[in-house]
Order: sequence, then C-alpha cells, then structure tokens
Amino acid sequence: MRELVVLGTASQVPTRHRNHNGYLLRWDDEVILFDPGEGTQRQMLLAGQAVTPLKRICVTHFHGDHSLGLPGILQRVSLDRVPHPVAVHYPAGGQEFYDRLRHATSYWDNAEIVPLPVSAGFAVETSAGRLTALPLRHSIEAYGYRLTEPDSRRMLPALLAQHGISGPAVGDLQRTGRLGGVTLDQVSTVRPGQSFAFVMDTGLCDNVYALADRVDMLVIESTFLAEDAAMAAQVGHLTAGQAAAVARESGVRTLVLTHFSQRYQDPSRFLEEARKEFTGPIVIAEDLLRVPVPPRLLSQG
Repeated sequence: MRELVVLGTASQVPTRHRNHNGYLLRWDDEVILFDPGEGTQRQMLLAGQAVTPLKRICVTHFHGDHSLGLPGILQRVSLDRVPHPVAVHYPAGGQEFYDRLRHATSYWDNAEIVPLPVSAGFAVETSAGRLTALPLRHSIEAYGYRLTEPDSRRMLPALLAQHGISGPAVGDLQRTGRLGGVTLDQVSTVRPGQSFAFVMDTGLCDNVYALADRVDMLVIESTFLAEDAAMAAQVGHLTAGQAAAVARESGVRTLVLTHFSQRYQDPSRFLEEARKEFTGPIVIAEDLLRVPVPPRLLSQG
C-alpha cells in the first residue's frame, strides 16, 4: 500500500477543524512520519494508525507547528515497545532543539531511536528507495525531503515463453542479467520507480523545484493566497498559486496542498487559485484524509 495519511493541515495556529501539521507516508513496508506537530499522537489514533510500523521521522525545521508532537511520538514508541530502530531526521543546525524534544519529560526510554541529522548532500537508502534532503528558504534552517524509488524491470510472460524460460530460470535471469543467449532486456521492460516530495515552510527557491521534479506526489505548503503574496514573501512561505506553478513547471503528477493559514475560512479558494496554474489532480488536504499515491506509470516518458 502506498498512501499519504494526513494528520494535520494548519499552519502556525490550529483551528477547530485543522490540527497542527502531521503527515504519515505508507510506502509498502516503509512508514515515514513527517513534521509531527502538537497533537500528532492523538491524530494518529483518530486515523487508525499505530506507531509500531514507523521506520523513520522527518522534521523539516524546528518551528513548533512542525515539531512539538515529536516528544509524544518518541515516548509512544517506547511505550509500545517498537521492536526495530526508528530513525529521526532533522536539520543538523537544530541539534539543541532535537535534544530538548528527545527528552522533554521523564519516561522509561527503552526504544532504539537513531538520530540522523541532515545537512547539504544528505542521502540515505531506505527499503522504499533513496531519501534525500535539500535546504529551503525560511526564517530558520529548513529542509525539504524527497523519496525516490529506483527503476526496476517488469518481466514479460509472452517473451519469456517465446524463449522457453520459466520457473526458477526466470529468477536466475533476473539476478544475472543473462541466461544462455537471452539477456534481461530481451524479455522485460523498464518498471519506472515512483517518487514523493515533501516541501514545507519556504519561499520560492531552486531547491523547491529540484525536490518536486517529476514526482508522483508533491505535498507542499500553500499558507497564503495571492492577495497576501507580499506577506508570504516576507515570512518565507508560498501562496497556493505559487505552489501550483511549481507543480506545473516540475511535471508533478498529483499535487497536495496543505499548511493553511487560519485567516482563510473557505478552503475552496486555495483550489480555485491553484487550478489556474496546474491542470493535474489537486488535493486540498483535510485532517484525517487518505490520499493514494497515483498508480505507477507503465513506462518512462
């Protein structure tokens, strides 16, 4: 299963209908929690999501609406006796904030939490593919994340049969790339990997586009509407139109807008503004919404 579970969609101030940030990405066996804001533990409960499958937590920056839920999540990992290591990624320059949140209160700490701070050039291999991070433009050190699954091969049964290859021989061919006079390329086609990008608090910069480049799903902040573009630029945020333009220029397949300012009461205005820039699927995130990663493309191009 590959889906995004939206736990919270507010920006600086939560509302009656929007919790602080929180986004759970389920990517087969890799489960990643992004930006656990205050209340994330309860939102996971409401969404029917346990902490036990969590493999890693990614924090974009240490503003409270993106990180104040981290202590509760880490303590819950201990309480539930999660049996595997849980990696935590966060800006290296925010080490003091991570240390405070890691041990914010007294509790029986019996979990294997692995701090893996990010800086320029960060990359780590996961069961879902390569996770990378790039610096963004905000009032404090902030990073966006991208998950990129490598391409693989899809075996073509008709061509395998034509060459008389079946059973364990198929596995041998996949492992070695050649079986007798038959190469892997002759009986398979490229199975394009999928990709996901997570871009929170930032003004427009080159790395926003680099993170979003041709991803299957882009989750991106759209704190403001165009009428407040000057304020957005001043405080290091995006408008819905800017976020949608990034998606269009970057060849994104599905766009998920989130991190909405409490000043706007009608979420349809974000869709209306974004639709002027991006014609693909747009999701205006709501708390507890589940958004499937779009189906895999059959071929490249």
